[in-house]
Amino acid sequence: MSLALVDCPTGLAGNMLLAALFDLGLPQAAVDAPLAALGLAGAYAIDLEERRSGGLRGLHLAVRGLEAEPPHRHWAELKTTIAGAALEAQLKQRVLAVFGLLAEAEAQVHGQPAERVHFHEVGAIDALVDVVGVCAGLAHFGITQLVCATPPAGHGTVQTAHGLLPLPAPAVLELARLKGIPLASSEGFPAGELTTPTGLALMAALADRFGLAPALVPQAVGIGLGSRQLDRPNLLRLVLAADAQGAGPGLPETALPEILLQQQAQIDDATPEDLAFLADELRRAGALEVFSQPLLMKKGRPGVLVTVLARPEQAEALRRIWWRQGTSLGVREQLQQRWALPRSSRELATPLGPVRLKQVELPEGERRSKPEFEDLADLARRHGLPLAQVRLIVAAALAQEELQP
Repeated sequence: MSLALVDCPTGLAGNMLLAALFDLGLPQAAVDAPLAALGLAGAYAIDLEERRSGGLRGLHLAVRGLEAEPPHRHWAELKTTIAGAALEAQLKQRVLAVFGLLAEAEAQVHGQPAERVHFHEVGAIDALVDVVGVCAGLAHFGITQLVCATPPAGHGTVQTAHGLLPLPAPAVLELARLKGIPLASSEGFPAGELTTPTGLALMAALADRFGLAPALVPQAVGIGLGSRQLDRPNLLRLVLAADAQGAGPGLPETALPEILLQQQAQIDDATPEDLAFLADELRRAGALEVFSQPLLMKKGRPGVLVTVLARPEQAEALRRIWWRQGTSLGVREQLQQRWALPRSSRELATPLGPVRLKQVELPEGERRSKPEFEDLADLARRHGLPLAQVRLIVAAALAQEELQP
């Protein structure tokens, strides 16, 4: 199954999302394994209980911390732990993306750099279990498109490690501002928190969009219950579905979702040589892509928009390059989801010598191959042939190989 809908009429919370995944049949081992890789084995217990809320059944989840002296975790330390853990690459990216958003929101709220954010609620063991568990659960069910309904945030006040705070919680408002997330009205609800920072950060980082669901055929429904008693069922529904034609969300079934970091800066005071050097240094530091576009800046000055795509965990290293080699006084950042077809590389034997091939698998199962340009250029120089002729020879060798049984 690839399409999922998060229906959250009474708000979003990490424990409700995880409870809904368990209600769908998520094995606890799928959650325990990545948490153990983070060094948290034996640090928590998950209490699951079937309950009723407003007459409707569902699972309620609570996390009990078992650490004798729970540490107060800073984002810089937590990021290092996650980045260095033996986790599946996509799971690691998603967990980093969620906590990275939380850190960014908390940094704005408290007026300090994200690396210095001292997590209280967010860094506690229950938030770690919720975030890692939800990311692992979505991967377990093969969910590749996630739509989240517009959540109500709540009103009134809430007691936190920072004291009594107004609702919606400051971090919730900042997350909604950072990601442009709509918040539904809380009119008619009793005073209290409905959407938590952890719950909203999970959906802000993982959902493809917020709003009404597309036409779909429900195939399984998981119910996660909240702890508060309301004047209505306090629940979250996670619906696994196919689209109305029963064929998934209309995206390539073989495509893999990736959470990427985008960095951008507008520059009008650097030479072309300086910009080329900056781009090269960003690539050397691990950027997946670096490209630029001409634009007209203030006072009619011609400038360049430089864009970088990278893994979220590379943000700090790339910022150092921007500051050291660039002239911009600021860099904008946001997280994006990219769909990538499965790819691989191999070597092809040709009459001119070996050539590396990039291979990609298309949704219908067909494979497409493309020779590495550097190898074609090297063969052209070595044999004194036109590049176009080398391409034809390599294409013929590939076609001959494909005809062989």
